[in-house]
Amino acid sequence: MDTKTDNQAPTTSAPTTSAPTTSASTPAPAPATSTPTLVTPLSTLAAESGPLTTSAAQEAREDRRPTPLRVAVIIGSNREGRFGPVVAEWLLAHVRDHGDLESTVIDLADTELPTSLTSTPSPAVAAELAKTSPALAAADAFLILTPEYNHSFPASLKSLIDWHFVEWQAKPVAFVSYGGISGGLRAVEQLRPVFAEMHAVTVRDTVSFHNAHALFDEHGRHRQPEAPDTAAEAMLDQLTWWGYALRDAKETRPYGG
Repeated sequence: MDTKTDNQAPTTSAPTTSAPTTSASTPAPAPATSTPTLVTPLSTLAAESGPLTTSAAQEAREDRRPTPLRVAVIIGSNREGRFGPVVAEWLLAHVRDHGDLESTVIDLADTELPTSLTSTPSPAVAAELAKTSPALAAADAFLILTPEYNHSFPASLKSLIDWHFVEWQAKPVAFVSYGGISGGLRAVEQLRPVFAEMHAVTVRDTVSFHNAHALFDEHGRHRQPEAPDTAAEAMLDQLTWWGYALRDAKETRPYGG
């Protein structure tokens, strides 16, 4: 019969330790040393190279500046006695002052595109298309100058749009309008879905001239230019941004519309 006692001390064993062994024949390696790296203080570099002058900074920015955007300015009216050329001169002056834009003018009063469309135009129609198609194809962006006729835009402008398709694709379009009390805005709002169907991108801001004949003097100068000048700058800035963005995108990946 086994018996257990509560006061029996447990048995423990002392841990065994062993001294590290060393080889008398192998010397301990010497601590590694590294050659310190000499760092030239930024102040010293600046003193040696000299500060970047304003002209040098300007030259650096110009070296990075992309080629100007090619903008086709389209004068949409061909009506006799039209007011469009007056507004066109005002608009072209702002395009020239912008710096990032190179303009080509397409005046629809100088073309006679028929409203009857065909895939096999006659020699006469082909000659008229030759006045517009190459300029549209080469453009990076478009500026449409349109009046408002009977709550809409001119038939001459619709004919130009309909005779072309790939020339409009993946390019931005901005609008300048003129008219009576509405300033041509109803024409612009009807043009936006038309250009959307052409796979073009219309910029938000427009410039519109309400009762346009009274706004310009006999020399074609705007009588109160501050507000339209500001509006034109904002519109052209947006057109330029979209123009560069879409042009760069198409260089990376061709548009598949």
